[in-house]
Parts: sequence; C-alpha cells; structure tokens
Amino acid sequence: MFTLRTLQRNKTVKYGVPMLLLIVGGSFGLREFTQIRYDAQKIKKRLDPSLEAKVDSQKQSVMLEEEYEKLKEVKIDEWKNIRGPRPWEDSKEYQEEQRRSRS
Repeated sequence: MFTLRTLQRNKTVKYGVPMLLLIVGGSFGLREFTQIRYDAQKIKKRLDPSLEAKVDSQKQSVMLEEEYEKLKEVKIDEWKNIRGPRPWEDSKEYQEEQRRSRS
C-alpha cells in the first residue's frame, strides 16, 4: 500500500499535482479578475440620466430632421476657412492678424 513517505517521493504527486492546481486555480482567478474589468467598463459607459433622456432613440429621427432644417438655413457660400496658428507661431498675434484681414 501507499504510505505517506512513498507519496512524498513520487514526482507526479510532488510536482504534477501542484502544477495542475496552479493552472486550474489560476484560470478561475483570472476569470474573476477579467469579470471585474468588464463590469467596471459597463459602469463607465453608462450615461447620465439627463443625457440619457436627450438621447431617446424614438426622438432621434425627429432631432435629425430639426438639425437638417437648421443646416438648410445656413449660408454655406459665405463661409471662409481660417487656419489656426502653428505651434511655433504666437496665437494672440496670429488671431489679431486674422481679425484684421477679415475686416
């Protein structure tokens, strides 16, 4: 029969069983940690109740039509593209120059 001393000398029991326990236990532990990660992401993605009321899916098509009507009123032909200052340019100086050229 097997005695405790025989089991301690057996390499499968000495090294194999702890390795299997580590692998199986690690997979369960990782599953729990990744679940925490995804739960935290769901909480972050939730909208504020005030914003959620504004983004009602049934009213979304009505809002798009209202925005389209507003865009029809805008005069696109009179629009002028003005570039922003480069990182090496002084922004206040450049803005003053743009204002003078528009007037």
